[in-house]
Amino acid sequence: MEKPKLTPISSLGEFGLIDRLSLGFEPKRPETVLGIGDDAAARKVDGSKLQLISTDSMVQGIHFDLSYFPLAHLGYKAVVTALSDIYAMNGTPTGITISLAISSKYTVEAMDELYRGVRKACRFYGLDLLGGDITSSLSGLMINVTVVGEVEEAKMVKRSGAQEGDYIVVSGVLGSAYLGLQVLEREKQVFLQDAAMQPELDKYKTLVERQLKPEARYDIIRVLAEEGVVPNAMIDISDGLSSELLHICRASKVGCAIHEENVPFEQAAFDLAVNEFKIAPVTCALSGGEDYQLLMTMPPASFKKLDGKADLKVIGVVSPASEGYKLISPKGEEHQLIAQGWNHLNKH
Repeated sequence: MEKPKLTPISSLGEFGLIDRLSLGFEPKRPETVLGIGDDAAARKVDGSKLQLISTDSMVQGIHFDLSYFPLAHLGYKAVVTALSDIYAMNGTPTGITISLAISSKYTVEAMDELYRGVRKACRFYGLDLLGGDITSSLSGLMINVTVVGEVEEAKMVKRSGAQEGDYIVVSGVLGSAYLGLQVLEREKQVFLQDAAMQPELDKYKTLVERQLKPEARYDIIRVLAEEGVVPNAMIDISDGLSSELLHICRASKVGCAIHEENVPFEQAAFDLAVNEFKIAPVTCALSGGEDYQLLMTMPPASFKKLDGKADLKVIGVVSPASEGYKLISPKGEEHQLIAQGWNHLNKH
């Protein structure tokens, strides 16, 4: 008897697998407003507000390397990465649960250090730690953070609301976290070859910090509320600008055109990419990931209200679906925008 042909998970990738596994799980309960397929799920709880729920996992050897990642920073980052999904829905996070899988090599003192970072994040972002779970692991450490939040139903922003003619707007700078990671990996290799060599990180401090201790953009959500602006679509940038923008376009059934010269970089990241790693800075922004900036679309009139009041920049425009997904070079050359961001299931 011929064995059935089995499909490797890597052939689907992370989002293909999510799509496959979520088939047949359309929301059945009336209080579920939004299920699988966005940055967070949404449920009716009371009055005009919705409860938002999202979850995020970090696995040793996949998402972090403890040879250069301090445990306190790891605890902080684990919380921040989960919160970013709530802000991407235009919501406010209120509490978290944390589940850990821990191998026997970890000490109580190590867990104290991890939770020092968790505690700092909770205080900074005004969160309650609501509970969690701890179990054993045969190897390494796994952290799962589930975050709950809230948003006025009329102000919730999904990926699927982008409209033709919208500006494509991004917060902050891109590519820095990826380049910070490259520095850390380079210095690790130097150390492994010669333990007497100490890492030279001082001049890369800002970039390394963007990798080890990112911040979620709560300040952008605050400005949107103050100016009465509700974006048509929004997502956080965890897997690279190209992947996230294509999520919006496909969910909204639209196209896009972004201009390479408008993609925002900090000078240190630009110089490092060009002078030391010999890669195009735009590649770091499009495919690097872990910036945790906010990507949104909105009408030009809405952006005018925000111009100069928030750390936001227009990088392109939403176009008809028939025009596809374009990256326009400084010389005016059009290239197809391809999702080449981080794919957790294709790492090995």
